[in-house]
Amino acid sequence: MTPRILRQLWSLVENCQTKTLLQMDDASLVQWLVNQMTTQALLEPTETDYLVDYIQSRLALIRDMAYERQ
Repeated sequence: MTPRILRQLWSLVENCQTKTLLQMDDASLVQWLVNQMTTQALLEPTETDYLVDYIQSRLALIRDMAYERQ
C-alpha cells in the first residue's frame, strides 16, 4: 500500500462525521471506508485487499479518534 493511499485513508477518517464512524459495526465500517476510498482513488485488487486488512487492524484506533472528537 502506498503512502498516498494511507494519507487518503487517514484524511477520510479525520474528515468523516463522528456519528458515521461510531454507529456502524466493524464489518460495515470497514466496507464503508473501503468504498469511500475506491471512489477517491483507483485501487488495484491487491491494494484493496491490503486496505481491508489495514483498516481491520486499525479499527480500535479509528473509533478512539472518533470518540475523542465527540
